[in-house]
Amino acid sequence: MYEKIVLKNGVRIITEKIDYVHSVSIGIWVGNGSRYEPKELNGISHFIEHMIFKGTKKHCAKDIAIKTDELGGQFNAFTTKECTCYYAKLLNTHLKEGIEVLADMFLNSVFRQEDIETERGVILEEIGMYEDSPEDVATEKLIENCFENNGIGMPILGTQQTLKNINTQAIKDYLKNFYRPRDIVIAMSGMFKKQDLDFICDLFSSIDGDGKNDIEKAIYIPNSKTYEKTIEQNHICIGFKGLPLNSDKRYALQILASALGGGMSSRLFQTIREKHGLCYYVYAYNTMYKDIGMFSICTAVNKETEKKAITLIKEQIEKLCSDGISQDELERCREQIKINILMGLENTSQRMHQIGRSELNFNRVITSDETIKYYDAVQKQDVLQLARDIFKFENVAITAVGQVSDKNYYLSMLK
Repeated sequence: MYEKIVLKNGVRIITEKIDYVHSVSIGIWVGNGSRYEPKELNGISHFIEHMIFKGTKKHCAKDIAIKTDELGGQFNAFTTKECTCYYAKLLNTHLKEGIEVLADMFLNSVFRQEDIETERGVILEEIGMYEDSPEDVATEKLIENCFENNGIGMPILGTQQTLKNINTQAIKDYLKNFYRPRDIVIAMSGMFKKQDLDFICDLFSSIDGDGKNDIEKAIYIPNSKTYEKTIEQNHICIGFKGLPLNSDKRYALQILASALGGGMSSRLFQTIREKHGLCYYVYAYNTMYKDIGMFSICTAVNKETEKKAITLIKEQIEKLCSDGISQDELERCREQIKINILMGLENTSQRMHQIGRSELNFNRVITSDETIKYYDAVQKQDVLQLARDIFKFENVAITAVGQVSDKNYYLSMLK
């Protein structure tokens, strides 16, 4: 059973009590990510994520590290294009202490300038780490190119230039203007007591503010670019305009992605890797935002065989749009997705993420039973029609990283 409490300031607390476990997971979800940032402060949401571990009015960074280790739990955070989450997983016997630490970091971080200077170097190294991963570069650049005039296209980590603009005052102003109470969800799943819940309500009732959190509507532009990098393989990402987060077709879309490139039995894996031996990885996935989405296909291939691989990918897409999927494929993909959902129920952390993200995005918890019913309702014709709607090669985009040719060379294989 889920319980939802809305505090007077607008903060939502959503809980799921599970009496038969010893752990509890709690997350502070904020409906703000890199998409909302001013261009000159790109990366500040992720910077804040790092900085809340660097000291509060009560505790320095080392004290926080020692305390979290003493509790034996997992404390972490992540930033996406549209949200930020600060979370912990603990034994229920340490819950109150863990909540106190997490809330102190979230509510009372001081953002000292000397710590900001140090962390700036850490994040620049993080950017360098991703730039050394051509797969990450290809996937990120695909989004950046297709949404280059919108916040979705800005990198979550920011850039070397924009990170220079982030200081103590910039962070405090950003929190005041963009961390609104009504965009905050506290999600908790596992074993806890009523007094733990009362304690959480007291801690987060003090948050105030009514800043702006508006987003500019995103427009998909099928831009294609290539990036030279001296590596052995060419990493290629092919993109199409997808669906927004709240689309009622999102369940059919997930089955479409699974059938095309979601596992070892998928069409792309069986064709590109198993039959022709052209790659190590090939997969398809959906990225969904509030108002738009992208459907992407990614692989890494040798320069001499990339033309054959891309041609085969196109052939599989065209075959899917022509014939659809079989009943066996539909059942297999649906079962794979449902099993992943049900297995996730055995982990309080995954359950917390599910209810927190659901409340943040849909203002209610979409239960696992509901989700499974939606997947069960998908029919072959739904997947076929969706494939025909999405896979329009006149609107395809491609990003290639490696010892690559001109973008028109790649587009000529797809259009």
